[in-house]
Amino acid sequence: QVQLVESGGGLVQAGGSLRLSCAASGRTFSTFAMGWFRQAPGKERELLAAISFSGDLIAYADSVKGRFTISRDNAKNMVYLQMNSLKPEDTAVYYCAADKVYRGTKYYEYDYWGQGTQVTVSS
Repeated sequence: QVQLVESGGGLVQAGGSLRLSCAASGRTFSTFAMGWFRQAPGKERELLAAISFSGDLIAYADSVKGRFTISRDNAKNMVYLQMNSLKPEDTAVYYCAADKVYRGTKYYEYDYWGQGTQVTVSS
């Protein structure tokens, strides 16, 4: 079992940056692949970035490649999403999720989910 809690969302102007954090409970965090998703009102959920349990494999959706960076600190049971050059279309609820297998950005059926954190980018 893994419990996930996101933080770091908020209101930011276009062009600004935010760093989302996801705190995980459980001693098995380092065995899980992690992903960051987002969902905007009326839109489908989108997998933005995924990282393997050791951090050696990382993948990004084209929509955020070059602007967002996923990282993890297994000693602290944390995963992060650094978001730069934010755009109004990045406005969404952002979720972190955990899964036993790393599958890049093509697999959406993660086992565990956080409650989400709102990110709003003003123009």
